Amino acid sequence: MNARWPAVAAVTVGIFAIVTTEILPIGLLNPIAAGFGVPSGTAGWTMTVPGFVAAVAAPVVTVVTRRLDRRLMLVVLMGLLAAAGFLAAAAPSFTILLAARFLVGLVIGGFWSIGSGLAPRLVGPAAAAKATAVIFSAVPLGSVLGVPLGTFIGHLAGWRTAFALLGVLSLGAAVALLVCTPPLPANEATNLRVLSGLLRRRGVRSGLLVTFLVVLAHFGAYTYLTPLLRDVVAPDVISLYLLVYGAAGIAGTFLRRLNFAVAATLIAAATIVLPHVGPIGALAVLVVWGVAYGAVPRCSQAWFARAAPDAPEAATVLFTASFQATLSAGALTGGFVVDAVSAPAVMTCGGVVAVVGALVAARSTGRNTTLSQPSPSVRPSESWLP
Repeated sequence: MNARWPAVAAVTVGIFAIVTTEILPIGLLNPIAAGFGVPSGTAGWTMTVPGFVAAVAAPVVTVVTRRLDRRLMLVVLMGLLAAAGFLAAAAPSFTILLAARFLVGLVIGGFWSIGSGLAPRLVGPAAAAKATAVIFSAVPLGSVLGVPLGTFIGHLAGWRTAFALLGVLSLGAAVALLVCTPPLPANEATNLRVLSGLLRRRGVRSGLLVTFLVVLAHFGAYTYLTPLLRDVVAPDVISLYLLVYGAAGIAGTFLRRLNFAVAATLIAAATIVLPHVGPIGALAVLVVWGVAYGAVPRCSQAWFARAAPDAPEAATVLFTASFQATLSAGALTGGFVVDAVSAPAVMTCGGVVAVVGALVAARSTGRNTTLSQPSPSVRPSESWLP
């Protein structure tokens, strides 16, 4: 066994902690809102803030720290995530909670941009594809295990306990990275000139547009899934429904032929239908939604990989920034709709946006080639696909 596989495991645990920390408020939106006496839409800022911060942090942190050892950066960022978890657990006011979520955004932007492309340096080119698959498996696992488990703990022992335990997990990941990861001097100069050059490529711009529409539709609706489900099923089974959704997401991750247009169409159908079904129907719809969204990050990553195979770290920065900015925009926009109208209304709005995303994706995919698969010109060490 390669001596650096423990480092791959440490990076994977770190990403699992990040994904779970970022999206955990979705399962705990109601108790958080009740704890601070704010509406559900306002509580949705706990999803909005990290994404907007991460969108800015992805290019800024990567460019500013481009000459620093990558192991040092990963350890520092994971320590910062632990601090954010403990601060959220002890937050005396909603403002302090948002400050903790601000720190989470810094970690997301920096860790994703730096850590997701380290597999070739940790295990070598021959095992890079396998190591990358292991690292990215943390994304669906965060939905399948992290969020339902955190939601269960939150309902059982309080939402603050869930954040405190994530702080402990993040601290453990920081120690593992320090012990298991070898020194990783920076060897790729990602700067603003490289990033701006990528934005002039048509494939990159079309990828940004499709990612914006589909992710906006998904998170505009999914962020407020819990308030909707409370009117359909008993509160104590919501975590089970989220678990089923997450399991379906894993299946979607490995359905390689499920491209952006099909995924967006299924998301549109699920969000439009969900407010009009009962408990059993809701479970079936969540399976469809989970499968569809499970393919979205993979499709987006593949799209950027095809558009910029010569600059993998810079392409990862653009993917991270666009994805996180849109995640936040969706949560923010959905919050306005929830507060002004209702949770069912935000589902319908998300469905309409997803339809537009499906049309744009189909047109762009038709102009190019199937973008859900890595190009033959992309070496295994440059592919981000599981």
